[in-house]
Amino acid sequence: MRCPFCAHDNSQVKDSRPTEDGSAIRRRRQCEDCGARFTTFERVQLRELTVVKSESRREPFDRAKLERSIAIACRKRPVPPERIEKLVSSIQRQLETSGESEMPSARIGEMVMEGLKALDPVAYIRFASVYKDFREARDFEEFAGSVGEVSGG
Repeated sequence: MRCPFCAHDNSQVKDSRPTEDGSAIRRRRQCEDCGARFTTFERVQLRELTVVKSESRREPFDRAKLERSIAIACRKRPVPPERIEKLVSSIQRQLETSGESEMPSARIGEMVMEGLKALDPVAYIRFASVYKDFREARDFEEFAGSVGEVSGG
């Protein structure tokens, strides 16, 4: 594993343990050259997934990109990082077990919205505002109104 500090190619594993939800192995490593310590995560990947964008462009599924977009929606909200990680793992597992090697980005967006709806209503609206491309305040009002009706608010 390449050191993120000095780019040396070799490091030693000092400690390994499963993550809290058991979906990955957390490894503490130490660079053999500069001595810096860093953490890596190892996950099972059932299949190579390709995301089909709306303009028919294809790109490899990127777990980190999914995690970033959910984290942005949850920024400054009372959502623990473990819950975000659990949602990302759940979505990735659903994608990998779907039997499809290509997945439309729209379906992934819907899965994120379903997960955020259960996680935090403000994060759900934030994500929807970008995903559904709200153009003006009225779009927010209409969407937020429908969320309030669904959640009993």
